[in-house]
Amino acid sequence: MIPIRDHNPSSTTPRITYALIGINIAVFVLMFSLSPTQLESFIYRYELIPSFIMHGQALQTLFTSMFLHGGIGHILGNMMFLNIFGDNLEDRLGHIKYLIFYLLCGLAASALQIIIDPGSQIPNLGASGAIAGLMGGYLVLFPTHKIDVLIPFFGFFNRSTVPAFTMLFYWIFFQFLSGFGQLGTAESGGIAYFAHIGGFLAGIVMVIIFSIFRRRPAEV
Repeated sequence: MIPIRDHNPSSTTPRITYALIGINIAVFVLMFSLSPTQLESFIYRYELIPSFIMHGQALQTLFTSMFLHGGIGHILGNMMFLNIFGDNLEDRLGHIKYLIFYLLCGLAASALQIIIDPGSQIPNLGASGAIAGLMGGYLVLFPTHKIDVLIPFFGFFNRSTVPAFTMLFYWIFFQFLSGFGQLGTAESGGIAYFAHIGGFLAGIVMVIIFSIFRRRPAEV
């Protein structure tokens, strides 16, 4: 299932979500305006490599890697997911808490990927771990809200409207299935499924914690 929109309008302008989308797009445009040599150097400087982190090196890449994307399909998919799921989380949590939530989900995503393969030399980049956290939070807060999805069927796509939990359970099940299917295989590039899992689980836990500490109106 590929989500294309939700039926859950927010009551505030999602300024942080729009800013995150803008930053990601700006970095992407900058990357691909560089020469091949400059691009290689830029990516090497800001991408996350698990073995470096385990040796206490390039720790800033835990954050910078969240804003790098490897191609047009990569960034378009991530920004579509961010736009669909981000505004409602920002509306519920508030702008500052939402930004903290997003960044912590991204860190948790990277942490699980590193724990699974601490000696890996495979670069990690992309916003999908943080966005997976938004999806986990959305599952907790808006499980029955409707989402329009595209469902592949023999080379065609059928459009359908499903409750959020249907699409999100399907998505995380696929991440678990694919992630564990990768274990024990030869090291190669590809999708960081355990980063998605880590972000998603962190989003579930943190949105519960953040909701507990949500400011309530003073009693009079």
